[in-house]
Amino acid sequence: MLIFRQLFDPSSSTYTYLLADEKTRECVLIDPVFEQAMRDTALINELGLKLLATLETHVHADHVTSAWLLKQKLGSEIILSASSGAEGADRYVKTGDTVVFGDQILEVRSTPGHTDGCVTFVLEDQSIAFTGDVLLIRGSGRTDFQQGSPHMMYESVHSQIFSLPDSCLLYPGHDYRGLTVTSVAEEKRFNPRLGGNINPEDFSGYMKNLKLPHPKQIDRALPANLKCGKPDGDIAAENAQHWASLKFTFAGIWEIDPPELEESLSRVQIVDVREQQEYEGALGHIPNALLIPLDSLLDRSVELNRDKPVVTVCRSGARSAQAVMHLQKAGFTQVANLSGGMLRWRDGGYPVQGNAE
Repeated sequence: MLIFRQLFDPSSSTYTYLLADEKTRECVLIDPVFEQAMRDTALINELGLKLLATLETHVHADHVTSAWLLKQKLGSEIILSASSGAEGADRYVKTGDTVVFGDQILEVRSTPGHTDGCVTFVLEDQSIAFTGDVLLIRGSGRTDFQQGSPHMMYESVHSQIFSLPDSCLLYPGHDYRGLTVTSVAEEKRFNPRLGGNINPEDFSGYMKNLKLPHPKQIDRALPANLKCGKPDGDIAAENAQHWASLKFTFAGIWEIDPPELEESLSRVQIVDVREQQEYEGALGHIPNALLIPLDSLLDRSVELNRDKPVVTVCRSGARSAQAVMHLQKAGFTQVANLSGGMLRWRDGGYPVQGNAE
């Protein structure tokens, strides 16, 4: 069975797709975004998956890929078109090639027109296809830069995508209106640029008169993506915290496990966000923990040292996760949630004060 997730980067309106084989837990990422590498890594870890490869539908001009970064972190291969012009990939693919993960197979179809190196990835049973920037929902990628060609795009869409079964679901590389998925049948009928009785000349005239602005990130994105996202110098992970061994969750929160917190007690501020009766109740509290109930945390955040790491604590880790977000919005840069809260802390036999039973 296929595990499938559609992920979104709001700054570039880019979709990233996670596909995994349920039995083997092997997975691939299509069109990953550099700024979302921590998010994607967290999801892969939480689902217990192994990233085999990152796949690029083309060399992007609107965001930097995280392919190189994920290769450094997770050991994944980088796969992109043999016609991409990019260097640094582990495998270059062309029409008819396949990408295998577990029992799942993606077929590669060359679909130039937006760029020479555009490819569409089609699931083996032809139930799903990932069209990148060639075919969007009721639209298409632009053809006015990066080897763009209206006639080539028209041919690619009609011969390689519209030839798929009408029921095949199509997932684009971007959408700017919040739309998520379409189908071959829908686009053949309703796409205002490529559907119905539109011929190559109609499409070419349409595309040549779009008058779109120059892509905002092209000067940054294109050189980086021609190296598979490898930076020119050293990089630090986005919002990384190095004061302890932490894990970043798909929910967007840094967490610390009880053993790591016990070793760090002398270096951190512990903020217990429960109510007074809970703080003094059966579970007790961590020694020297400062009691600041969640509903008063923002007002009392002035009591905390911004230069010293903060660990938030509650009964189960739910309220303290919310506390992390409150403190981050207030400008705290070194803050983490105690994973599992006092329940997990007590179960591990770690030190407790108060009326603990």
